[in-house]
Amino acid sequence: MKITSIDIYRFSIPMEPFVIATGTMHFAQNTLLKIHTDAGIIGIGECSAFPMIVGETQDTCIIMARLFAKQLIGKDPLEIPDRMDDLLAAAAHNSTIKSAFDMALFDIAAKHAKLPLYKFLGGHHKTVETDMTIGINTPEKMAEAALKIRNQGCNFLKVKLGKNYMEDIERVKQIRAAVGPEMNIRLDANQGWTFDEALLALGQMAQYDIEFCEQPMRTWYDDRLPELHLNSPVKIMADESCYNHHDARKLVNSQSCSYINIKFSKSGGILEAQKIHEVSLQSGMKCMIGAMLESRIALSAKLHFALASPNVVFYDLDTCLLGHLIDPVIGGLTFEGYHLTVPDTIGIGADADPAFLERCEKWTVDATT
Repeated sequence: MKITSIDIYRFSIPMEPFVIATGTMHFAQNTLLKIHTDAGIIGIGECSAFPMIVGETQDTCIIMARLFAKQLIGKDPLEIPDRMDDLLAAAAHNSTIKSAFDMALFDIAAKHAKLPLYKFLGGHHKTVETDMTIGINTPEKMAEAALKIRNQGCNFLKVKLGKNYMEDIERVKQIRAAVGPEMNIRLDANQGWTFDEALLALGQMAQYDIEFCEQPMRTWYDDRLPELHLNSPVKIMADESCYNHHDARKLVNSQSCSYINIKFSKSGGILEAQKIHEVSLQSGMKCMIGAMLESRIALSAKLHFALASPNVVFYDLDTCLLGHLIDPVIGGLTFEGYHLTVPDTIGIGADADPAFLERCEKWTVDATT
């Protein structure tokens, strides 16, 4: 099988403003790929640029996609490690857009095998429950939002923090008072605190029964993560501190955290995510499957991966519920409240709505380009 052409789309999804410690997102800065083959199989891949986290924008993703696509024309899409090595040889980093290529290649491979992606990866079908995230706001408005989500049947709340550690303590206090003792609360500071602020804040927040806190400090403080992990009464989850399996190995060996958040936009896709999962599995360090602001296309791929990854026990796959104003996807995973399931169609099982794609800016790379 050979790759004949690759379509690249500016896949922008309007959404309500979403605020985290590092900035505000007004639309999902996504890029969509369709990899065409001479066997008639088309692979679909999607990524969501989060410049304040990963350093890529939608524009850089599109530029690099056109460069990367040229490396793959005429080559076998089923040789996924080799194809991803081709992208690495072309340019380092750029993990977000690389994840879209990785996803599309796995979609082709699963379709070629006539299997749903989770079965192709060795997994089993089940329904999982995602958490629901609330962005940074006043303590009162965040408590109000948390109560609304709880009343809608959500059991796992993810709270964005990191703007001001003293205000963050008050935010968590009011949220816990609003939702009561039964709801699971997770925190995500998005690198917003210093070491001293994190130690103080987590020490104060522990009384509110916190499941864990993601990425309390900037990655340049990673040398102090072991100290924070040792002294914090709240368990630590590494997010931006873990891009690849080498990062995971260092985090495990230095005892820097209790959990690791796997995101395709950091790992560059499923291939490297599998390696992170294996490192974590060998050490007994549980993982979360996380997301940026992807549509149900990428979310479906993430759920397929999670169904084949027994060490993934936390699910943060709520991006479509965070204010996407339209759903430009046909097929794919479905939400029943906060419970997610993927269809048993071959491959990822999701595609973009052709009517939506007609309004998207498009580039095509082939042998003549």
